[in-house]
Amino acid sequence: MLEQKEKIDSDILEQVAAILKIPTEAIRNFDEEQAINVICNTFQNQAFFGNSFGTYHNNPIDKLMQLNEEKIALYERMLREKDEMMGRLERLIGGR
Repeated sequence: MLEQKEKIDSDILEQVAAILKIPTEAIRNFDEEQAINVICNTFQNQAFFGNSFGTYHNNPIDKLMQLNEEKIALYERMLREKDEMMGRLERLIGGR
């Protein structure tokens, strides 16, 4: 209902500003075109992707290949550890 009003009482505006934790002047001086311009420039410069939310990957195939290589390396490490454990077991059994 407040959004549809042409003018909002000062006390209600102050309450809304307090809830949103912004100055009342920010609401009074809000410029929709300027806000849209800031948002468009932010996304165009990829500031959103690079700073706040980690790395943005342009090519998901590269990421899949990296994950596959990591999986192969893990599997090879597991096989080496299994061989080492088998060798230890054989030495333990052979020593008795």
